Amino acid sequence: MTQTLYDTDDRRDDLPARTRWAILAVILAADVLDLLDATITNIAAPTITADLGGGPALVQWLGAAYALALGVLLVPGGRLGDKYGRRKLFLIGLAGFVAASLACGLAPTPATLVAARLLQGAFGALVVPQGFGILGATWPRDQIGKAFALFGPAMGLSAVGGPVLAGFLVDADIAGLGWRPMFLINLLLGGAALLAATRLLPRDTGDSSVSVDGPGSALLAGAMLGALAGLIDGSATGWTARPLTLLLLGLAGFAAFCLRQRTAAHPLIEPSLLRNRGFAAGLSLGVAAFAATSGLLYVISLFLQRDLGRTPADTALGLIPLTLGIVIASIACHGLLHTYGRRLAVTGLLILLAGCAWLTLVIHTSGTHTTGWTLTPPLVILGIGMGTCFGTIYDLTIGDIAPSEAGSASGSLNAAQQLANAMGAAMVTTVYFHTNDTMSLLVVTAAVTACLPLTALLPSNPQKEQHH
Repeated sequence: MTQTLYDTDDRRDDLPARTRWAILAVILAADVLDLLDATITNIAAPTITADLGGGPALVQWLGAAYALALGVLLVPGGRLGDKYGRRKLFLIGLAGFVAASLACGLAPTPATLVAARLLQGAFGALVVPQGFGILGATWPRDQIGKAFALFGPAMGLSAVGGPVLAGFLVDADIAGLGWRPMFLINLLLGGAALLAATRLLPRDTGDSSVSVDGPGSALLAGAMLGALAGLIDGSATGWTARPLTLLLLGLAGFAAFCLRQRTAAHPLIEPSLLRNRGFAAGLSLGVAAFAATSGLLYVISLFLQRDLGRTPADTALGLIPLTLGIVIASIACHGLLHTYGRRLAVTGLLILLAGCAWLTLVIHTSGTHTTGWTLTPPLVILGIGMGTCFGTIYDLTIGDIAPSEAGSASGSLNAAQQLANAMGAAMVTTVYFHTNDTMSLLVVTAAVTACLPLTALLPSNPQKEQHH
């Protein structure tokens, strides 16, 4: 176990309540920054490519690079915090995130911007896993529920406000900088969070006996990078020997990663989890669902800007009905999960399919004459479907795992979600750039349909025994 200055309830109680709330504010601020930077390029991608060039390939890399680095390094980032101290990793990660944001804002070329986005995701993966551990070390057990209860609303508001803020910053063209202030604002927000964290976060010594599977992480990073590079290069320049070779290298790297997980003393994913039918099905279902919806969000944003000619701010406002649907459904479904179990996941997928079909019909029939009023109903339905699926699937996935596996399972699912976001955005936008809006929506519909049979393998209800 990691030792901290506040590793007993008595020492937690010694902290003034005001200090505990201030620590919570710092953790929330860091997580909000991470979520904002995961979504802002959905809105700004067309403006960035118009300024820097790079074409469709840059559009695909902007979101994929961040999600790729975050997904690959989330689990190792958590274990590094256990090994060297959560405070230290949080501060290093947040400082690096701010520096990478500056690099994004100053990037002169598409390649340097993609590299800076990779760094942003990598440093974000050092910050995010430390939060719950720090809160557990500073809040008494009988009060920590109050802290955790604020994460859902904060993330929901960020999901709504982030793209809107990005859109208005781009349209404002502050000091003639165009899209760059949406990254440069992190110097102010992240810098303030860093100063507060330096002052407030408790010191902890870490546990030198914790092992981190560096080779496994490197193999996974190489595999995902090769697959993404091959997919994006092939869609941009044609399926020549180079993208095919990259894809093959990615597949070979993934095979080596799987072998490493079977033989490593401390693998990134516990082998017992993958032998659990419910967990394996939920992981596969989650990857497919998040990949589909990640690609869908990119396509909707591109359609609004490239086809309908909307500004980034108008695009962000146009997506609010979808985001509100996600937030409302997520809150409503929290109290329904134990009653309806996996039927709720099936319902969410069916609602998502209905939204996809409705949106496809609207765009196919109206094309560039589509109005905001005709888009709003299917976007709300899509949001409700996403909100019903997102939390439900993963809560069910850990429904019958052992309590001792819960930490590994949660880290694996969060990492898989980020990697799915990267692959989904790249694959669906590839279809979009080479065909049309309708075809890319049909691909999303097919992916969501393929998820339905997997729901039968999920545990019927979320686990209750862990709370007894």
